[in-house]
Amino acid sequence: MMLPWIIILPAVLGLMAFFTRSVKASLAILISAAAVHVYGTFTLWSDPGAQVGVLLKLDSMGLLFLTILSVIFAAAALYTIPYLMHENREHPVVTTRFVPYMILFLSAMTIVTVSDNLALMWAAVEGTTLASAPLVYFHRRKESLEATWKYLILCSVGIAVALLGTFFLVIAASGSENATPGLTLTALMNAAPGMSRPWLKVAFVLALVGYGTKMGLVPFHTWLPDTHSQSPSPVSALLSGALLNCAFLAILRFYQVCIASGNYAFAQTLLVILGFASLGVAAAFMVGQADYKRLFAYSSIENMGIMAIGVGLGGNAIYGAMYHAVNHAACKAGLFFLAGNVLMHYKTTLAADVRGVSRRLPLTGALLAGLFLAIGGTPPFGSFWSEFVIFQATINSAHPWLGGAYLVMLAIGFLGMGGVLLPMLQAPAEKDTKVQKENALTILVPLVMAAAALGLGLYIPPVMADLLHRAASLLGGL
Repeated sequence: MMLPWIIILPAVLGLMAFFTRSVKASLAILISAAAVHVYGTFTLWSDPGAQVGVLLKLDSMGLLFLTILSVIFAAAALYTIPYLMHENREHPVVTTRFVPYMILFLSAMTIVTVSDNLALMWAAVEGTTLASAPLVYFHRRKESLEATWKYLILCSVGIAVALLGTFFLVIAASGSENATPGLTLTALMNAAPGMSRPWLKVAFVLALVGYGTKMGLVPFHTWLPDTHSQSPSPVSALLSGALLNCAFLAILRFYQVCIASGNYAFAQTLLVILGFASLGVAAAFMVGQADYKRLFAYSSIENMGIMAIGVGLGGNAIYGAMYHAVNHAACKAGLFFLAGNVLMHYKTTLAADVRGVSRRLPLTGALLAGLFLAIGGTPPFGSFWSEFVIFQATINSAHPWLGGAYLVMLAIGFLGMGGVLLPMLQAPAEKDTKVQKENALTILVPLVMAAAALGLGLYIPPVMADLLHRAASLLGGL
């Protein structure tokens, strides 16, 4: 069975990479790990109910997020080749330590997506923090150290709160007639109808706060902008396109228990409140943002809020949230890869110091403009349709005014991002207007992401549409 091997094989390759001193050999190991993971993931599409003991189980929602993770990691691995070769000229001491932590990061996130045991899932989420912290500190600057410590401290506090939520869920289940030993999601859902409601509510609140910290929901988001602005671009793509989804999945596992209990309206309300808070705060901070990588980080917070709103509204909006997870991952990964291109040429993340990208780096500029429109939710990109599905749910809800607030916040975010990116693209370069040579991989990888963002807006393959519906149905969606 392939399920345990997509965890074990990359982990073994990651450990091997620790003993490799050659950058080229490290990159070969990285590509091998990505290839093994992609192969294993798509093999599991033919076995969506795969299970190993009481620890690992793959359902439709896990398969969806595992597929997103696998594709984004493969893209990040390919982009890492030119990025790391460039960085090796400036940071030769630390480049060989980049690959092993990146692969271990992959293994930890994989465990989150395939875990049926909430304790194992909790440990895997903590593992993602430990594996990715050295990647955040890659450049070894004062700002990188500050961002790393902030990331470690806040996410560690969050994961401690999530652990408390797990304990409370066990307490809630202890009085149920259907309670069985263990922390498997299956057992907890069976016990859910007889759970103590007060304990269940507290457990969900703690899980939402704890894993919501890792997901970047407001007001627990403060680590995210600093971490993204200091991380290497392939790491930022993984953090935004994959890690935030893993944290979201952890919240959804608790939400599944609430649904099984029959008492989940409170959970929906909390998701909608935190979703709108994230959407509003992120949109406000995107206006006039000085750092373009921080801009993309706030955009991630905004889009996590959109997904939380979709699940909280229920019905068809849950399908919209699952669909948006795919769209956001493709768009945001592509944007961070392009941010890496800009950074390699301009040597700064300050938007005011970057001018004339469309002339100096024409391919990067064209893709940056396209993915800006995609993440902004303009048609015909996939994000437009996923956001539109959720918008329909807001105006059909008990509070139709939410639809107006939703549109206003999205518009502010779109205009805020445009106000930062468009001058970078269009303003004349003051010192150098010469067209620069762009590495093929640094263009090909974000081009694939942009093509996916566009393609999913024009046509959703039936197999993907079926998976999205099956994942949504696990959360009570249509």
